Amino acid sequence: MQLDIALGLEDASMNFHLIDRDKVKVKLPEAALNRVKEAAEDKLTHVILPAEKALHIAFLGEAGNDPYTLEAHRKAGHEALSQIRHNKSVTIQIFDHMNDADAVGAFIEGLLLSDYHFEVLKSEPKGSDATVIRVKSSVFSAKALDEMVQLTYAVHWARDLVNLPLSHLTAEGFARAVATAGDRNGFSVEVFTKQKIESLKMGGLLAVNRGSIDPPTFTIAEWKPEKAVNKKPVVLVGKGVVYDTGGISLKPTANSMDFMKSDMAGAAMMAAVLDACARLKLPIHMMALIPATDNRPDGNAIVPGDVITMYDGTTVEVKNTDAEGRLILADALSYAKKFEPSLVIDAATLTGAAVRAIGTYGCCVMGTADDDIFEELNEAGYETYERNVRFPLWPEYEEELKSDVADMSNLGKGEGGQVSAAMFLKHFTDYPWMHIDIAGPSFMHSKNSYRGKGGTGTGVRLLVRFMKKHFDL
Repeated sequence: MQLDIALGLEDASMNFHLIDRDKVKVKLPEAALNRVKEAAEDKLTHVILPAEKALHIAFLGEAGNDPYTLEAHRKAGHEALSQIRHNKSVTIQIFDHMNDADAVGAFIEGLLLSDYHFEVLKSEPKGSDATVIRVKSSVFSAKALDEMVQLTYAVHWARDLVNLPLSHLTAEGFARAVATAGDRNGFSVEVFTKQKIESLKMGGLLAVNRGSIDPPTFTIAEWKPEKAVNKKPVVLVGKGVVYDTGGISLKPTANSMDFMKSDMAGAAMMAAVLDACARLKLPIHMMALIPATDNRPDGNAIVPGDVITMYDGTTVEVKNTDAEGRLILADALSYAKKFEPSLVIDAATLTGAAVRAIGTYGCCVMGTADDDIFEELNEAGYETYERNVRFPLWPEYEEELKSDVADMSNLGKGEGGQVSAAMFLKHFTDYPWMHIDIAGPSFMHSKNSYRGKGGTGTGVRLLVRFMKKHFDL
């Protein structure tokens, strides 16, 4: 991040005033105050105010902390950063006239999340000048601000991982990135090489990797603070397909294979969640399991009709090699049993069906965890505006996965494909489990407010909020 943000004031080249549109009572010059009142009556989101020595901008919020109002504040923060960059301002003051911690927090969050540039692969990155931001607020604490900054670092790291192409992030490269983060922020990392994966007979991960010249990895990251509130760990599992051609069931290039560097967004999300919890020193014992490989159609690649044996001994008929994510996740979900977890959550860009179901506006979730746990996830989703919709795991979807030649197949019907994919994963679990299909919101093809363009880091804020809610932190 280029922003240096803290509480306290100093001379500034630009001022922002956060004003409740229903209670316009601020100390501004009369002309400026009249402009604010007129803008409030017109329901404008912001107004540029007349000023002699500095640019003054008022963002007009609404009372209340419902999800849609707070999302409007995040978007206002994005607009604020756009104004900052446009005016090349280097010192900013934010005046909180609303005295609303949630409102000013959402505004700052939108501003911080917007401060992202992926230019590491450009020969002449443009970048931007560092900007000093000071916030005057009687209700937003320095601790809350620091936590928001640390969480933003984790979100930006997830975006970096997703935006890196295969030429710069193989499965081994991903594992190294997680290990580096562990060294930096105090969590342990163990990486299984191909030889170890073969000895464990992780048939799903090895099958997907058969068409690749690059070896697979299986990364185990663990955050285990001394005074953890949970005796049994929460295990996070992320799909780490660092590039997906579809295998022999080749994808079309346009609007499909051309952005399949993002097929490891679930792995990036889970690595970043663990990283964020370590940064925030949350007293939660957590683990992340990340099976990683690319999926290519080389001479030894699996083909439709092949039967493979998974880590737990289940035989699977591969009807479509582009349904590969569930194969590597299944091995990881089986492996998670050895840790006797209290809860397992997996995340994956798993199905186009999830996108067709709810678009890019949220995630599809399913699983066997208790209803109250799903409700906590739902609440966290609205609070972070990373919403999720729960779908049922009806027994009819299990029928779709029957095979004539193996224990099960890796493909159900096209209709409700996000559910049949989850039903496949369910077979490999025997613990409370939630599955999050992030195929829709994980990667944006055009700029989307503070989420930006490209990798969004979706799910990091969601699960950190969920963890704090679930463990009452």
